[in-house]
Amino acid sequence: MSRPAEAAVNPSRPVAGPGSAMALPVSEGILDIPGGLALHHGGRLDEVRVAWRLEGPSDAPVVVALGGISAHRRIYSLSSARDGWWPELAGPGLPLDASRFRLLGFDYLGGSGQTTGPGAADTAFPPVSSYDQAVILEKLCDALGIARLHAIVGASYGGMVALAFAERYAGRVGRILVISAAHRTNPLATAWRCVEREAVRFGMSHGDGAGGLRLARALAMATYRTRQEFEQRFDGPAEITGTRAVFPVERYLLARGEDYARRYAPGGFMCLSESIDLHRITPESVAVPATLVAVTEDQLVTVDEMRELEGRLAGPRRLYEIHSLFGHDAFLKERGQLAPVFAQALDGDPR
Repeated sequence: MSRPAEAAVNPSRPVAGPGSAMALPVSEGILDIPGGLALHHGGRLDEVRVAWRLEGPSDAPVVVALGGISAHRRIYSLSSARDGWWPELAGPGLPLDASRFRLLGFDYLGGSGQTTGPGAADTAFPPVSSYDQAVILEKLCDALGIARLHAIVGASYGGMVALAFAERYAGRVGRILVISAAHRTNPLATAWRCVEREAVRFGMSHGDGAGGLRLARALAMATYRTRQEFEQRFDGPAEITGTRAVFPVERYLLARGEDYARRYAPGGFMCLSESIDLHRITPESVAVPATLVAVTEDQLVTVDEMRELEGRLAGPRRLYEIHSLFGHDAFLKERGQLAPVFAQALDGDPR
């Protein structure tokens, strides 16, 4: 597919990965979408820029990798695990093999990356849908000359985007792999996220958006993981300091919140957290072959929801159910369990 003249991609340069044996072609850039973007929930953005990264052999099938709301265009990094959001699963020789596939990632619309969003000032931003993320992915594929994706691999929010893309642009993707994401969100998960967003609003109203985000992320971590993991790791005694007790799990959660608040913008968190709860697709309209993964211990996306999605999809589908101490975060940790699923989903017969 030729590149449309109006969808200019800022010049990008090939980047060699560290170490000659593992070096792979890399390009990245900013796509300016002409004419802005009308959003699914009624808002409009007059100017939209999308930051993207494409890595792997130039003649290999293209696979889009999308993660949770903290994910970004750098899927993996050979130099530092912290630079890539999926170091356990993506990279040369790993289940999402960058030496066999060209891996495409982009910063989410409305997030904390270089794609259009609230920005450092956390200015007001209209509600964003998983369909809007699908639209900018489709425009990005057009601009990069990618007529058809081999697959979209999406986990958590990324799985929602994969489903939205498969519904809207069935002819543009061969298969999807969806981990811990369903066709809608459940009210209990929304309840937790509403409290998280209210903590950020409270902080912002008092001139401390980062402090609010610290608390929101601490609460979110408690929903991502499992009771069993917390019992194993944090069942020690509290430390009494002055007039209060400090619990081991408290130290862990607040440390994770502090780290997150240093790296992400409160407004971006608010926008994408809300986007999760606005997510709704019509499973009966998704005919693209789908591999689904449910985690039995997941508190946010339950096995029952994943089974309902599997039962309602229109196309060929297969549901895997795995157990994990890490709950909703299993997609970041469970290489051993997910490797054969990736192999089947990416290389097996999609029919």
